[in-house]
Parts: sequence; structure tokens; C-alpha cells
Amino acid sequence: MAESRPKVWVSQPLFDDIVARLHAHFDVVQVPDVSEHDAAAIADALRDVDGALVTLNERIDGDAIAEAPKLRAIANVGVGYNNLDVPALHARDIVATNTPDVLTETTADFGFALMMAAARRVTEAERHLRAGKWQGWNFKGLLGADLHGSTLGILGMGRIGQGIAKRASGFDMRVIYHNRSRLPADVERAVNASYVEFDTLLAQADHLVLVLPYSAASHHIVDAAALAKMQPTATLTNIARGGIVDEAALADALAGGRLASAALDVFEGEPAVDPRLLALDNIVLTPHIASGSLATRRAMVTLAVDNLIAALGAGPDAGNPPTPIAPAAKGGKDAKRPGTA
Repeated sequence: MAESRPKVWVSQPLFDDIVARLHAHFDVVQVPDVSEHDAAAIADALRDVDGALVTLNERIDGDAIAEAPKLRAIANVGVGYNNLDVPALHARDIVATNTPDVLTETTADFGFALMMAAARRVTEAERHLRAGKWQGWNFKGLLGADLHGSTLGILGMGRIGQGIAKRASGFDMRVIYHNRSRLPADVERAVNASYVEFDTLLAQADHLVLVLPYSAASHHIVDAAALAKMQPTATLTNIARGGIVDEAALADALAGGRLASAALDVFEGEPAVDPRLLALDNIVLTPHIASGSLATRRAMVTLAVDNLIAALGAGPDAGNPPTPIAPAAKGGKDAKRPGTA
């Protein structure tokens, strides 16, 4: 009797030609349509599989894996993995992987684009025009802020933060940053950035970009007190994770003129967005698409498939997935891969 093949679950429709590589090694159960899986559905899907390819939409925690005795690997399509309870997975010897590096440049591109849109009031101006409010050229109409010659502040100086810093050199921007740990001097020189304390970053940045991982420590790190330390002419851009910014406090600051503008690609309750943010003109809102170029999304799925195949002991890298999420450091949170924020 032939030995049964491992079984894997693919939680969302991705790219069929890339996912098809799984069929050479496993029996594949793939969700055909974009779906919102509740906790019970996820637990049921994982119950009799050896591995899963999941997205940021699927929360994989201790309850989800409690009745999944065969589960050996979770491949996350995304560099962030706050949807995974990594300690719970590691406690069960379940390999967890993510997809860093392949989205760095694309995400940095988009973060810079969002910052520019917020500074120059691009989406506000377009809405003004589309609504038929433009009655002719106005010397003082919709005046924004310059990027060239201004100070860019970056909170979280991993790969994406460094990518944004490199782009700033073309605009002759002064770049300051704050990170959990200071970068080596040669890296600072390469990206032309200077380390400062958090409060200094808030006070001096004309344009502040958030590129740090979400954790209990970073939850609402940009709150009302932090926003009060920023210049009223400043802009804030978040391409990191929802929950890093206290969105109620941000809405207050924007509505009250205590912050010039903001741009958000991520939201604490996504896909729901705070109605107060939706009602504001001085904010750019995009639906979590910072890594959303075709080439990059295909590269992310390719890496996730490589990870899953290897983690389940198949393919040329059997037993050695390319990008595992490291176990927690002793007494600390899950370690990040070198160079991440």
C-alpha cells in the first residue's frame, strides 16, 4: 500500500502557477475564493494537514493548532507575522516562516510615495477637482510641504527603513532615525542617516515614517503624547502595522490642526477603518498595498512555497526553509532576522 502524501492547506487564492509547485510533493487543499476565515474555520482547516500556506488575514494561535496533531509547518506570505502566535507554534515544534527581503524595495517605494502624497496633498487635491470645486488656478490653493531640504524621520531602521533613507538622498533630505538598537557606523554612512532618541525624532522630523514591527512594546507608540511632540507642520506616514498608531489620537491631531497631514496603509481594525479618519481631508488612506506590485507579490508567494516545501522535508532545501522565523530569545520576544527593525 502506497504511503499517503503530506497534506497542505492554502488559505487564499494566490498565483496558481506558483502554488502548483506544491502538488509535486503534497496533496493540496486550496481555498478558491478570497475568504474571511473565522477562528473555528481555521482550526478545522488545520485539523488534518501537515502544513499550511497562510496570509496576514489568518490568525494562527494556540487554539487554532490545538487539534492539529500532524501540523509541522506554517508558511506566512508576508514579512510581518503578528498574525502568528510564534511561541505557541515553536512550543509544538511547528516551523514558522515569513517572506522578508523580496518586498523591501517595493515597500520602500510605496512608503516614499505615500509620504509625498501626504506632504503635497495629492489625494485631497484630486478629490477637490473630482468634486467640481476647482474654479481655476489659485496662487494660495492647496499649498503643501516640500520634501527637498526637509528632515525625514524614520522609526524602525530595518531593511525597509534603510531603503526609504536611501531614496531620501535624491531629495537632499536630512535623515534621522530611531531604532531598538543603533545601526553600525558603516550602515549609517551608507544611508546617510543619524541616530537620535525617540523624542528628538518626533520633535525634529518634518516627515515621520513608521517602519517598525508590531509588538506589545510598539502598540500605540505613536499616541497623543507622541503626536503632541511633533511639529504642527509635520506629516506622519505608517506603512508598518495598524496598532502602532493610536488612530483616535491621530484623528484628533489632524482635525485640530496639531498635525498637517498623514498617510496610512495599515489600520488597527483592518479592513475596518475609523470613520473619523475617513471623514478627514488631510489624510491619505490606502488598503494595505505597500508591497502590492505584481512582481513582488509573486516573489512573496514563491518564497512562501519554497519555505513550505523545505519545512516539510521535500525539495532541494529539505529540512532547511530559506527564511524561518527564529525562536524567541531567552527571556524575550521572538527574535527578528538580522537587519530588521
